[in-house]
Amino acid sequence: MAIQISSELLDGCVLACLKHQDYYGYALTQRLQAAISVSESTLYPVLRRLKKNDWVTIYDQAYQGRNRRYYQITASGLTQLNTIQQEWQTYYLAINQLLQGEDES
Repeated sequence: MAIQISSELLDGCVLACLKHQDYYGYALTQRLQAAISVSESTLYPVLRRLKKNDWVTIYDQAYQGRNRRYYQITASGLTQLNTIQQEWQTYYLAINQLLQGEDES
């Protein structure tokens, strides 16, 4: 059974990858697949949403006679990533506490 990942958490995963380097779509898919189950058909709508929100920019670069479309995180994308990371920590601790059967005290 695979646990479904929320769109906000997927946004965070993509932004976290882009924080370290720019990626073109296929390479980004491969990077994400090393950690979570995600398909290219899932990733491209995420990238469009991130672009629409101005959290990433896009540029093309020639590679072996073709253009590759690269994605780069923006300053507002870094801010959004920080927000997602903070929310994830809170969520992770609460879920882990429940799964471990620990009391709130």
